[in-house]
Amino acid sequence: MSSTSARARPRWLNRTVIGIGLTSLLSDWSHETATTLLPTFLATMGVAAAWLGLIEGVSDGLSSVAKMASGYYTDRLTRRKPIAVAGYVVTALGTAAFGLASSPWHVLLARATAWLGRGVRTPVRKALLAGSVTAQTYGRAFGFERTMDTAGAIVGPLSAFFLLELLNHRYALLFALTLIPGLLAAATMAFVVKEQTRKPVAHISFGASLRALPARFRQLLAAVFVFGIGDFAHSLLILLAMQVLAPKLGAAKAAGLAAGLYVLHNAVYASFSMITGSLADRFDKKRLLAAGYLLGALMALAVVVLPLNAWSLAAVFAVGGVYLAMEETLEDSFCAELVGPAQHGVAFGTLATVNGMGDFVSSIVLGLLWTNFGTAPAFGYSAILFACGSLLVLRIATPGKPA
Repeated sequence: MSSTSARARPRWLNRTVIGIGLTSLLSDWSHETATTLLPTFLATMGVAAAWLGLIEGVSDGLSSVAKMASGYYTDRLTRRKPIAVAGYVVTALGTAAFGLASSPWHVLLARATAWLGRGVRTPVRKALLAGSVTAQTYGRAFGFERTMDTAGAIVGPLSAFFLLELLNHRYALLFALTLIPGLLAAATMAFVVKEQTRKPVAHISFGASLRALPARFRQLLAAVFVFGIGDFAHSLLILLAMQVLAPKLGAAKAAGLAAGLYVLHNAVYASFSMITGSLADRFDKKRLLAAGYLLGALMALAVVVLPLNAWSLAAVFAVGGVYLAMEETLEDSFCAELVGPAQHGVAFGTLATVNGMGDFVSSIVLGLLWTNFGTAPAFGYSAILFACGSLLVLRIATPGKPA
């Protein structure tokens, strides 16, 4: 009886979960290689933190529009997967196009194109993932995907560090090489991921789709937005490390150590994504998410109050990895729990759009505060909004956890 029951029980680590995980790993390998080098590449053009904030903010803003449209549209399709494949192809091509840039405007256009593709694919990938497992295993499935995604984000900076020296700082060739894992990601999504048979939802207007989302989910969106307008692209932590370390170590060694700290950040992120996913299937997701937001506030506060050196920066990067793992794993699994499967596309698209809107505001504001007033006001701004987001999460009226 027990062996028959075990065989009948659906496995959460199935072909689709593994395929989506591998796709995320390969895609992140591609664009994180480029992201790691973005601050130093822009430095060769003589531009400052405000430009990096603008590039990240505009790209995230455009991506957020694509996420909303993609999520709404794909709920009405019998097959979602081709949209995701196209998104991965566009991201790979846009990332490789960094190598054609000769001014920051070119970088902005290439990054925006890459992030447009990323926006199109994101809600589709999440809906495919949620549709391949049971509600009781959402946490582990999304935690696994985040772990694989971050494994790519570890390999990416390591690749950037070694290839930069091997290729004698030939950025164009290095960015072109990101096409290999980027296109492999699209192929994995196309040929490994198995899409579940689904009945598309009846056509209703975009506004009606949003109004049909549960009230508790809208409360989550409010908390995510407040947190998001303080959250920032963690490529800014690389810039912080470079600025702190360069006076003592020189620009080249500082860039190498900053890349190493980013690898630490991503290694911690990968580890805690699986841990968070497992906890999310056993405990209250609301309280876990609030704790993750509060941890982000403590990290930002540490940048303001601690004397910054290699060791304190390592602590900042590590804590940043923990809170990011908690944030992303719990936001997605909490979203899947609060919203029915028929609305998963529009829900994930809306969640990603709200996150993108927050990123658009925060990256630009934080970059401007940093450039004009220094790091203390910039990261103090983040700490306050992170704490406010944590309080708003605790106010969400969630249903009782199913047995």
